[in-house]
Amino acid sequence: MIKILVVLVLGALCFVAYQALSVAADVPKVGSPAPDFKLPDAQSKEHSLADYAGSWLVLYFYPKDDTPGCTKQACSFRDDLFQLEKLGAKVVGVSVDDTASHAEFARKYSLPFPLLSDKDGKVADQYGALMNLGVIRKAKRYTFLIDPQGKIAKVYLSVDTSRHSQEIIDDLKQLAGK
Repeated sequence: MIKILVVLVLGALCFVAYQALSVAADVPKVGSPAPDFKLPDAQSKEHSLADYAGSWLVLYFYPKDDTPGCTKQACSFRDDLFQLEKLGAKVVGVSVDDTASHAEFARKYSLPFPLLSDKDGKVADQYGALMNLGVIRKAKRYTFLIDPQGKIAKVYLSVDTSRHSQEIIDDLKQLAGK
């Protein structure tokens, strides 16, 4: 009986710790300037927020290359890229994986948009999207829709990978008045 109680208490503590680490602390608010970034893509070319000035930017953070949820999300963006670009948007993915991992992931799934490597997690942290468990660091699955003036237009903290791309298309139509 005591063993069951200990297991239940430990499970509850782990759940509470997970929830505390997953809370959206320090996430940029809608209407605030988007935090700047300068990160390399799969070919080691540097990208910054200024590179996307004048366009809508879908900046999405994701946990790990070539995992089921991340693949589904990336492929949805790939499949909907024409619609997104028609609405004036660019798509950029960010994770803490290295450039070689991004290159393989992009090649394997024919991803036509940049995947940026945030190895030290500083940019993910600026966006409140870093889960730091000491030895394990991952980006949370957060997306930021940034307007052409570089301000946060919409924040997505609860992402359903199967419909996220369409959700952004719908929001862009409304926000861009198209």
